[in-house]
Amino acid sequence: MPQTLRCRELVLDLGTPRIMGILNVTDDSFYDGGQHLAPDAALARARRMVEEGADILDIGGQSTRPGHVEIPEAEELARVLPVIRALAVEFPRLPLSIDTYRPAVAAAALAAGGHILNDVHGLQGPGGAGLARLAAEAGAAVVVMHHDPALRSIAADADPLPSVLAWLGRSLALAAAAGLPADRVVVDPGIGFGKTQAQNLVLLARLGELRALGRPVLLGVSRKSVIGHALPGLAAPADRLEPTLALTALAVRQGVPLHRVHDVLANRRAARMAAALPPAGADGGRFFNV
Repeated sequence: MPQTLRCRELVLDLGTPRIMGILNVTDDSFYDGGQHLAPDAALARARRMVEEGADILDIGGQSTRPGHVEIPEAEELARVLPVIRALAVEFPRLPLSIDTYRPAVAAAALAAGGHILNDVHGLQGPGGAGLARLAAEAGAAVVVMHHDPALRSIAADADPLPSVLAWLGRSLALAAAAGLPADRVVVDPGIGFGKTQAQNLVLLARLGELRALGRPVLLGVSRKSVIGHALPGLAAPADRLEPTLALTALAVRQGVPLHRVHDVLANRRAARMAAALPPAGADGGRFFNV
């Protein structure tokens, strides 16, 4: 499995857990929608996350929360491009990810200084071929996220892992066909996307099995509704920090190197503490250097 993530001219060492800070330049994201819609507010938030130790920033102008409304492509471009351009100048050694499934937005983001394309449809959506081609041509990295609503229709007591692995395998095949090498591709189990609550929990408990795909794993579970369903007293996303930190630590212990979060400093501390512990058993292995 690659121990580095290559994204254009930058190389990120995955021998230690890495934190991807979420920068929502949106008006309706489930946790912080509307807070960073203005470019100045978005840049201030980005600087704060960099100060807290973010290794990557993931910039999105189109919310993908349940029930989201698609905005025009021109509006998505107007939201994200000024932020990407400014960050590329201010932080030239910081990988910038663009959270989009639209090839035109991806192309403009790469031209503005982006390094990673984060596709919630895992290259299997209508724009997937274009995204893969753009990444290959630019030398960018891609995140392929599992998002298959058909998973909900399997038997309630069926193991979801084989379906998730097979679906992500198809995404990896599409990436390879476009010319993307293994050290430019990350897999994301898509917690909260097209899954039942039980399936989300099974995946969180068995993240280590995704390593069979031979790619680094990215976990995006920060403050999500899966936490509120498991802990009914935490209906509001604002109340879900501590469970998020618990899931980050557990994911690190399963060998997950990349963590997409809202709260950079707290999750960085949780991840590093989990990585500092020795292997749990004789057949365990240390995934990270600290």
